[in-house]
Amino acid sequence: MSGGFWVQNFGCRAAQADGAGLEAGLRAAGLHRAATRDTAGLVVLNTCTVTAAADQDARQAIRRAHRENPAARILVTGCYAQRAPRELAALPGVAWVVGNSHKTHIPNLVQIAPATLDFHGQILAGDLFASREFLAAPVADAGGDRTRPILKIQDGCNNRCSFCIIPAVRGPSRSAPFDTVIAQVRGLAENYREVVLSGINLGRWGRDLDGRPRLAALLTRLLAETPVERLRLSSVEPMDWTDELLELLAGQPRMARHVHAPLQSGSDRILRRMRRRYRARHYADRILRAHRLMPEAAFGADVLVGFPGETEEDFEATRRLVAELPFTYLHVFTYSARPATPAAEWADQVPVAVRRERNRVLRQQAAAKGRAFRESLVGRPLSVVTLDEPHPSGAVGLSDNYVKTLIPGDRLGPNRMIRVRAVAFDGEWVVGERA
Repeated sequence: MSGGFWVQNFGCRAAQADGAGLEAGLRAAGLHRAATRDTAGLVVLNTCTVTAAADQDARQAIRRAHRENPAARILVTGCYAQRAPRELAALPGVAWVVGNSHKTHIPNLVQIAPATLDFHGQILAGDLFASREFLAAPVADAGGDRTRPILKIQDGCNNRCSFCIIPAVRGPSRSAPFDTVIAQVRGLAENYREVVLSGINLGRWGRDLDGRPRLAALLTRLLAETPVERLRLSSVEPMDWTDELLELLAGQPRMARHVHAPLQSGSDRILRRMRRRYRARHYADRILRAHRLMPEAAFGADVLVGFPGETEEDFEATRRLVAELPFTYLHVFTYSARPATPAAEWADQVPVAVRRERNRVLRQQAAAKGRAFRESLVGRPLSVVTLDEPHPSGAVGLSDNYVKTLIPGDRLGPNRMIRVRAVAFDGEWVVGERA
């Protein structure tokens, strides 16, 4: 295809990994990556649909791509494409809409399409629940432009949270087999210091494989059978942070000290309405257990404010729990009704202005906790991977406990594992000196 291809990703780490897999598949099909979106002959938009804002972002990107590069063929894929393909197919410039069900077909689809054929809105989307296939394309080198490649090892979700559309657009939980993951991590370790393992419901990895292995077993094998210098886990559901998994993180220097566990709410009443499978005391038990094992670890959570029926008392329970637990950052989301989810139909929707104010309060609270955590690191050693983020004062790195670090003076290249000592926190950066 003349002009090459350009892939733009939206949403979660699993979606970013899907996009890297798409790039690898397109290159394997003989296509080249364009220098910019405006010069590409094929623009692939890999969408998210977790919120109404995510949908809007995707539509704006489609219109912008068509306006700025009208000669390009636009292919829309990802979760929004799976949920509402006809809605996207109607937008100007869209040649194909390919759901998650057929994402791995994209390289062949665009390769065989006649370049002279003028068509619009071709849809390829099917039933995700009709197949147990692991849909992610293999990631050979994560696009060649990352210092911390994201490897998706699990897809789909068997939970049925009342607010979430993701199971409908990702399908049932599916796991990449042991040997596939080991081979991919071994290959990535040749070029990268850190690999991030991701999934839609990562803690459920292995439950659909023979013998129903657990995530800790996979990590043990990866540490034993690959030379990767650091493994980092993305989000894991609270009750999948087992003692075995936490002890592995605490006891293995090659595991990043980083625990991200979605909270959503600190109110048991709201958790029941959300159909979450834990209560506030269960969640607190897991985080406090992890903190006792790893007092300097990063602790993060997703919190959803303004869920239907959330009262001031419910929100205060969330705010209080956040204050009590050793979080170092939060991802705070304002509730957005998703079509075809139970919560979207409930009458007791919280006013939008109230939702936004609760979001502001929690973000302010999270920012204060984050600053306090970074200040507490001054004087301590950190293990840092340098990033491809130029800075006029030196090099930028990310510590194993998920802290951006500035190393003044050194013009270090990306993708190096170094030891630093945190000597200051300037309100924005933890400043580190080479150890």
